[in-house]
Amino acid sequence: MEQNKKKLFVASLSFRMRDDDLQEIFSGVGSVVNAKVVIDRDGRSRGYGFVEMETEGEADNAIDKLNKTIHFNREIVVQAQKPKEQTA
Repeated sequence: MEQNKKKLFVASLSFRMRDDDLQEIFSGVGSVVNAKVVIDRDGRSRGYGFVEMETEGEADNAIDKLNKTIHFNREIVVQAQKPKEQTA
């Protein structure tokens, strides 16, 4: 399976951040296809999320421009999403 280089993993998010906040941050550096903060079954943020950019170039730009920037008083981590492990 080919890795989708347009998908980003975003960590160290404030527990107050929601999908719209993530979308707004990343739309400042490119076209966002989807932005999702991972929520637990009790409705609380897990502190990380995923963003899919329109192109690989925009994803690379987002990593360059947004990794280690401060949002909601937290320094976020932005990196390419690693492929899921295949189970036999």
